[in-house]
Amino acid sequence: MSIAEAMDRMNTPADPHTGNNGNTSPADTLRVEFGACAVSFTPWLGTSKTLTVDQKDQAAREFGAEGKSLSAGKKLLNTKHERFRAVTAIKTNTRKEWERVSLPYPDPGVRLIRQESVGPFQDYIDRARNQLDRAVDDLDAVFWDLKQDARRRLGDLYNPADYPETLRGLFGLEVSFPSIEPPDYLRQLRPDVYEAERARIAARFDEAVAMAEESFTSELADMVGHLVDCLTRRGEDGRPKTFKNSAVGNLREFFERFQSLSVRSNPELDRLVESAQTAIANANPGRLRGEPIFRQSVADRLAPVQSALADMMESAPRRNIIRRPPR
Repeated sequence: MSIAEAMDRMNTPADPHTGNNGNTSPADTLRVEFGACAVSFTPWLGTSKTLTVDQKDQAAREFGAEGKSLSAGKKLLNTKHERFRAVTAIKTNTRKEWERVSLPYPDPGVRLIRQESVGPFQDYIDRARNQLDRAVDDLDAVFWDLKQDARRRLGDLYNPADYPETLRGLFGLEVSFPSIEPPDYLRQLRPDVYEAERARIAARFDEAVAMAEESFTSELADMVGHLVDCLTRRGEDGRPKTFKNSAVGNLREFFERFQSLSVRSNPELDRLVESAQTAIANANPGRLRGEPIFRQSVADRLAPVQSALADMMESAPRRNIIRRPPR
């Protein structure tokens, strides 16, 4: 789908019951200003394969077990090879960028992106696709060596039929902008079905708002908690432990992302984001490392933010917040 088609689809009025008239709910704002975006990685070469029944039986006999009770597979390629890692890094970075510029949505494989971000994101995808093509060409150039390495590692488990002739065309990257609104023809053909679909999708956007709040809250809580820990913890010698520059940099990136994507659905979260931003306004890694008094003052200003975020997460109704690993 072209960018123009995606924008036409996104700019189609979502519903006569919604509109950005200054009094819209956060869910309506999300529905009007954002559009659905899906990124897929297909096809993508598999790097492992389940053993045959006979092979599992043979392996099970070594342990006096039954083959049907054994789950076993073989690793077809060395996925730690630098050229294979170059290919998978593009997949990882693309997914991260997709998540960075978008908000979660209840439907699997779909996220919500601001309409003005469609063009820049499509440009990113085009560049990533070109990088992927070059990386796959580089990987294909050493494919024979990788197969010989697999032959050595797998021994009798090696099967040439497990491997394609070439890797070109086996790694794909696509982006699409699917419609998640009820089709307009239903309004005339079956108004009752149309209304049911409209209500279902409205509920989906309500859930998307809650998911965005929880995602922002969890991310901010992890980053603030990590920075406070970095600023206050001490080693066995009693001296402050060092920390990475990213402990501050990641927070600044979060503030920019929050400013860009938030639909301001939770005033308390807005306040905590502002408080955290103020707390580190004049902070940089060098100053935090070299000025103990300033270091402590930043930690003191962040501590109530950390506590309030923990309370928000604990009181979140009927939804499990997935914590991100500390950075």
